[in-house]
Amino acid sequence: MGKKIFISYKYADRLVRQLQGSSFWQPTTVRDYVDILQSKIDKSDHINKGENDGEDMGSLADSTIGSKLGDKIFDSSVTIIFISKGMKENKPDEDQWIPWEISYSLREQSRQYANSKTNAVLAVVLPDENGNYEYFMEYNATCNSNTYKTDRLFTVLKENMFNIKNPETRICNGSTIYSGYHSYIYSVKWDDLINNINQYIEISLTIWRNRNDYNIRKSV
Repeated sequence: MGKKIFISYKYADRLVRQLQGSSFWQPTTVRDYVDILQSKIDKSDHINKGENDGEDMGSLADSTIGSKLGDKIFDSSVTIIFISKGMKENKPDEDQWIPWEISYSLREQSRQYANSKTNAVLAVVLPDENGNYEYFMEYNATCNSNTYKTDRLFTVLKENMFNIKNPETRICNGSTIYSGYHSYIYSVKWDDLINNINQYIEISLTIWRNRNDYNIRKSV
């Protein structure tokens, strides 16, 4: 595939399905899922990972944040966001790393000898500590559709879902159901992604090629 990939995730979130080999003293975190993805992705791809949770943003100026993220994201073409149950802390989006990483991934930037375009973005939904996805994605068998609980997301992530300019919709049981690639940030369950990684990254790139069809929010 040969893509440069940036991964944004909540490093120490433990509200995920425990992997084989985990223990009370060494529980699974989101970072363990990132490591699995990296081990399975094409060797031609280059991965940059997001910031460590231990780094406090409170003492960093906006210019410093921009410089740190810019160096990692500038030459990437795909951003993968790991959605996990505990990814969002009870503090403003501006004080958390993930919204900034998404925002910088979506911006177009210029440097002396190069330009950086808006990245393709893929949201990977991790199973929670009970092995379920319903905290974010819930299947509706009657309408053959998924309900996305976007209210629990960061604003920049939420507003880049269901943001196609001319949606194809239908009504089922009084609810509006979207068809096709309705979101600039496409969502896929971990268990589906890990069996066909290239397919879902290609979906994000297909959407990126048609990015002018979407109202993309680029600010935190």
